[in-house]
Amino acid sequence: MANYWQIEGQKTFERLQPRLENIISDLPQEDQTKFWERLERQMPDILQTLVPLYGERYDFFYHLETILAAAAEYYLRRPAELKVLDVEREANTSWFQSEQMMGAVCYVDRFAGDLKHLAGKIPYFQELGITYLHLMPLFLSPEDNSDGGYAVSDYRQVDPALGTMGDLRELAHLFRENGISLVIDFVFNHTSDEHQWAEKARAGEDAYREYYFFFRDRTMPDAYEQNLREIFPEQAPGSFTYLKDIDMWVWTTFNTFQWDLNYSNPVVFREMLSEMLFLANVGVEIFRLDAVAFTWKRLGTNCENQPEAHLLIQAFFAIMQVVAPAVLFKSEAIVHPDDVVRYFGRGDRAGKECQISYNPMLMVLLWDALATRKVNLMNYALAKRFAIPDNCAWVNYVRVHDDIGWGFADEDAAMVGINGFDHRQFLNAFYTGRFEGTFARGLPFNYNPKTGDMRISGMAASLVGLEQALELGIAEYIEHAIRRHLLIHSIILSIGGIPLLYLNDEVATMNDYSYEDDPNIAQDNRWVHRPYTDWENNALRDIPGTIQHRVFSEIQRMIELRKSLPALAGNEMKLVNTHNGNIFGFVRSPDRVDKVMVLANFSEHPHFILKEVLIASGLSHKIDDLITPGSIDLKSEAVVMEPYQYRWITKVD
Repeated sequence: MANYWQIEGQKTFERLQPRLENIISDLPQEDQTKFWERLERQMPDILQTLVPLYGERYDFFYHLETILAAAAEYYLRRPAELKVLDVEREANTSWFQSEQMMGAVCYVDRFAGDLKHLAGKIPYFQELGITYLHLMPLFLSPEDNSDGGYAVSDYRQVDPALGTMGDLRELAHLFRENGISLVIDFVFNHTSDEHQWAEKARAGEDAYREYYFFFRDRTMPDAYEQNLREIFPEQAPGSFTYLKDIDMWVWTTFNTFQWDLNYSNPVVFREMLSEMLFLANVGVEIFRLDAVAFTWKRLGTNCENQPEAHLLIQAFFAIMQVVAPAVLFKSEAIVHPDDVVRYFGRGDRAGKECQISYNPMLMVLLWDALATRKVNLMNYALAKRFAIPDNCAWVNYVRVHDDIGWGFADEDAAMVGINGFDHRQFLNAFYTGRFEGTFARGLPFNYNPKTGDMRISGMAASLVGLEQALELGIAEYIEHAIRRHLLIHSIILSIGGIPLLYLNDEVATMNDYSYEDDPNIAQDNRWVHRPYTDWENNALRDIPGTIQHRVFSEIQRMIELRKSLPALAGNEMKLVNTHNGNIFGFVRSPDRVDKVMVLANFSEHPHFILKEVLIASGLSHKIDDLITPGSIDLKSEAVVMEPYQYRWITKVD
């Protein structure tokens, strides 16, 4: 069978060659040669992914031809400066694993107003050391409710309030000139109900109804929902929406206005590929693939993490390698940790799916350790699950735009004596201020009474206790909150992968409760941690003695320090047994002479770590703490860790 597809695929390739040659004939010969070299190299992967998806269709080769023709069309249109970047990235495929990489994320309107004003913030990004900037959804979407832009009405039109596609293209160019890679969301599980495909489907055009999942009655929705989980049980219970005007049900995993796309239809694959290639030619360097786990439906399953969901991404990537090999994929999969890591690709497919991925487990473990003051769960889970393929990278973060869901593995919790369900109830109580002695000010998000599941909303500064401490006016509490905030950022900056800073955290911005006054978003308390940047408050970063100055200057210093340490490149990380349940430790690049040991005390009390722990990790004699130089007493038998202190220790000349 494999030989059949290989033979037929080669026949298709040969039959299509004149058509593709005609498409790219106006390009310089060097560009044409590059195209053919890449296409021949990628054809095995293209077939290995598309055949399992669509090979049983009688019209498979017709669709294969239209897909490859689309690739040629977008290669023809790819700007020359991006083709130069393609060649550079092909020669340096590990560019994103460098210690120089530093990510940040923001909403364009809330951070700067619009795209043109965001371009004016490039000096600020350079001040921080940002090399990777993720702009939250910025395309045309429903005016009243768009799930923060994740209900896309047109992938080729920027929200007019933010600017134009020309503005985005110019911004991408300016970013490249200043060493910043543009990252945007590619929402490919669903469109908004105002997308032209949805409107045509609603109007009765059968071809477009096949872009989505429509049902005449509740028979099939009821059958599917026996296994589906509710994502937004408070705002949008269930996974199907009744459309009264056409007397039909449509699949809506997330919200009533977000219609799931039907990828079993190869036309949908080709259409979404075209949208992605169009944006790659605008200058997007990294696509954050939204909701990757939900893209394929199968009756009798939870319709998450299906094998075809992986094949879809691999197929997109294989074709992207022909047209725009500078582009990377980042997965957003907030699922079981075992499933998260599979979006890198496995076996000989490793790195051929998503090259980078959010690391939701690390985020959860950091907040768990702050609440419990214990690092046992973090140690166990990271020892088991941090390792990934060498050609990939984690994206490590403290907070993003979304809620915090307690996505640790129950089996990991059980191994350290923790009941997963009970522990989530504790964390929910702790971070919503309902646990005695808590320091956190978070909000409960989407409580599900059927499962007891709940997530947490809140800015990092409020969750680490700064909001409460300032209200109480207790100096020690304020100090501890600042130290907690810096401590967890020190971990994401050093542990391995790409650090991602949620902008406004660099000046310890707290919860913004003004969202309650906006009827369009008042029902979604995640907006409490999506504040408008207060640039007067931000300017306090330049005034010594302010909290903003202390937090900004320390985060900025750690970023600069990270970039000076080659040992922090890549993913290699070895956990350290500190023999202290409050102190987390690891060594980066343990086989290098210039290895770095990171220690972090997750307690508000001083703790000690025996010097033998450092010696066992290859750090002895001439060593120093790069965070607080001169603070290690080499004559002492133990190293003191002050409350919430973090150290980056390495050998010195």
